[in-house]
Amino acid sequence: MTKRELVCIGCPMGCMLEVEMEGKEVISVKGNTCKRGEEYGKKECTNPTRIVTSSVKVENGEVDMLPVKTEQDIPKDKIFDCVKQLKGVKVKAPVNIGDIVLKNIANTGINIIATRKIDSKNQ
Repeated sequence: MTKRELVCIGCPMGCMLEVEMEGKEVISVKGNTCKRGEEYGKKECTNPTRIVTSSVKVENGEVDMLPVKTEQDIPKDKIFDCVKQLKGVKVKAPVNIGDIVLKNIANTGINIIATRKIDSKNQ
């Protein structure tokens, strides 16, 4: 049996978690003060995921760069593939918050979306 210590990021409490594992199976999660802590501990030890934030270039926009993010968290081992795919991506203004910039990033089924509104230069 192995033990992993984690700081939970499921809520603002930041509980110190102790996750006991037997091989790849979670046996118990201790130290959480809410249900989200137990879920986070299990997920982080068996299938860790992250939201990816980045930026892409904007053509004819009032600013040159657009902040973007994954619509949902993606498997942690897909982060570098995601960032690599975003390199060189350009969008044309205008862009609205929530617009899909790139579909199915790194074959995850998750889209990259705009997180800022950018108007065209001539508006």
